[in-house]
Amino acid sequence: MEQNILLKGIGASPGIAIGKALLVDHGRPDFSHYRLSDPQEIQQEIDYLHRAIEESIQQLMRAKKEVSKRKIKEAQYIIDTHILMLQDKVLIANAVKKIKNEKVDAAWALKATMQELKKNISSIDDEYMKERSSDLDYIEKRILRNLAGKKTDILSKPGEKIIIIAYDLSPADTANLNVEEVLGFVTECGGKTSHTAIMARALKLPSVVGLKDVSKQVKNGDMVIIDGIHGVIIVNPDPEMLLKYRQKKIHYEEFERKLLHYKDLTSETYDGFNIGLFANIEIVEEVSSVLDYGADGIGLFRTEFLYINKRELPTEEELYSIFKTVAQTIAPRPVTIRTLDIGGDKFMSHVDVAEEMNPVMGLRAIRFCLKELTIFKTQLRAILRAGAHGNIKILFPMISCVDEVVQIKKIIHEAKRELKREKKTFTPEMEIGIMIEVPSAATIADILAREVNFFSIGTNDLIQYLLAIDRVNEQVAYLYEPLHPAVLRLLKNIIDAAHDNGIRVAMCGEMAGDPTYIPILVGLGIDELSMNPIALLETKQVIRSLYYTKCKEMVEKLLSLPTAQAVRSSLKKHANSVSSKIYLDN
Repeated sequence: MEQNILLKGIGASPGIAIGKALLVDHGRPDFSHYRLSDPQEIQQEIDYLHRAIEESIQQLMRAKKEVSKRKIKEAQYIIDTHILMLQDKVLIANAVKKIKNEKVDAAWALKATMQELKKNISSIDDEYMKERSSDLDYIEKRILRNLAGKKTDILSKPGEKIIIIAYDLSPADTANLNVEEVLGFVTECGGKTSHTAIMARALKLPSVVGLKDVSKQVKNGDMVIIDGIHGVIIVNPDPEMLLKYRQKKIHYEEFERKLLHYKDLTSETYDGFNIGLFANIEIVEEVSSVLDYGADGIGLFRTEFLYINKRELPTEEELYSIFKTVAQTIAPRPVTIRTLDIGGDKFMSHVDVAEEMNPVMGLRAIRFCLKELTIFKTQLRAILRAGAHGNIKILFPMISCVDEVVQIKKIIHEAKRELKREKKTFTPEMEIGIMIEVPSAATIADILAREVNFFSIGTNDLIQYLLAIDRVNEQVAYLYEPLHPAVLRLLKNIIDAAHDNGIRVAMCGEMAGDPTYIPILVGLGIDELSMNPIALLETKQVIRSLYYTKCKEMVEKLLSLPTAQAVRSSLKKHANSVSSKIYLDN
């Protein structure tokens, strides 16, 4: 038997688990597809489909009841979404139409219908939005399994501590997990923002996702180590490896206990410089994590998911209800809601836009919103109304010039006037901010700072636009370098411009939640950092170990260096001088 087989995936939930593998068959059942010949067969297939959908709804209702008893709010919200999708009359009607018109069996019709829906979101240049197709996968597989008459509950209590190996796990699947016996799980699908990852963190189970073909490389009963911190699993470890990871597990759990100490402490440096720590969220079910990890509020609430998973555009009332819930739950902490940051080609509902050669730099984000004023104003009205129930700020993405900000202000004024005329309650004063993620905006940051209440730097796009690098292109991704001298100098210019004009500046890209860069961001004088909730406590620990004055002196030296490698070497060299407690990785 081969030992110490190391497989690399994506760390979805940190921690270390050691146990025996239990493989779960969670793929789609096989069907022999066939053409229908007479009206009786057609009606029979339609009846099969309706029964399978109804049974799927009942299963999810039972799963929701289970997670409600266990107070797993994250799962409740997601399961509610899946139930609503199963009740979508357009979805059902489209599948029925295929059975009738194309004379195909129910499974064939369902697969074709789902494929069309998934195609609408498959090309989105955003990790989070791409992973939302998993919602469609979950409900498709559940309906298909019910069509095939297969058991959908994924496991019974095995009687021993086990690690689940699966193609994927839906929130309803995880509702059936016995946390006392399940040590962690590994899936072939998913990423850091997938529902699988969200549930893993909610259950505090070490997990690795996105590990392709893992079910073919692990057998039932194999000893498996999950390292959710580094996103790896080790199959059949030898005694030496086993001992090493048992020690790592003890050390990590001790580290976690110490981190909890920071939850209610202020995020300020050793010499008193305060930095606000906020959370990025995509869906309502993540709000509980914001509170669990002691965030100062929500620094980025992405709203794209509210549109992508809809056959019809969300109404003002639907958006208002969601924004109001988030604002009330998080109050008195602030919530920064970012307006729609995708193009019209990504909607399931019909939006008539021309096909583009390069949609990432085309009609998207604020450009799309300023063209599609009805969609934009509906969202603005919902945000303004929800602002009466909490502390809400609005953030506008992909701003490239002052003219766009002037237009936005005019539309906000019109929306307020309409709401006042309709006698609807709304907040008359709301802070507005812009994403600095386009080099042109960064270059005129001093001018833009006079027009808004705050900046939020989106380092993911800013770095790739500045360095002309597509970070998802494997050929050039290695050139994506946050420590490039051009990046550091541009960040300094943005932050200085904001402070010179009396406004705060936040950062919400991946750079904000990486401990490696925290000393630089502190030295640059950043006011706020917004990140995945799970990164908050470690970031706070790092900040509280630093000296602001020493970080500032260090940054002045780093800004004079010619290469990213020189910056990295100097950063490591200065690690102990800016803090005696922080050790930076290579």
